[in-house]
Amino acid sequence: MIVLYSLLFVLVVLVVVRETDNKTRENIVLAMQRKEKRSSISMWFNVSISTVDKVWRKFKETGAYLPIPYTGRKSTLTVKQDQQIKAKIAQTPDITLNELREELCLDLSESGLSLHLKKMGLSFKKRRSMQMGKNEQM
Repeated sequence: MIVLYSLLFVLVVLVVVRETDNKTRENIVLAMQRKEKRSSISMWFNVSISTVDKVWRKFKETGAYLPIPYTGRKSTLTVKQDQQIKAKIAQTPDITLNELREELCLDLSESGLSLHLKKMGLSFKKRRSMQMGKNEQM
């Protein structure tokens, strides 16, 4: 029963969060320009009234109905800093993330630096010392 409710919840979320395609946006604008009712438009194109309002508001403000492409957050590190990181890692391959941050004065958390290094294609995996078993001796 819990699985059924979970599956139903996922389906509802997928339906609610779906992206409005460009043709639908164009049709919403054309219908609003013909002075159609918002409730009718939302039924015709199977979107919420708030979607109709948002598309229309965007069209009135910008003259366009297409969504602005999302490019993501800008990198906190510059190209020069990326080059310094690569050079430092090549020079000292066993450097830790904290040492790297301190030596290059990077204004970035340890987890942020780790993520940035992964995006650069660099890895900081080190073998940890394994604990000796009960029967093993030094």
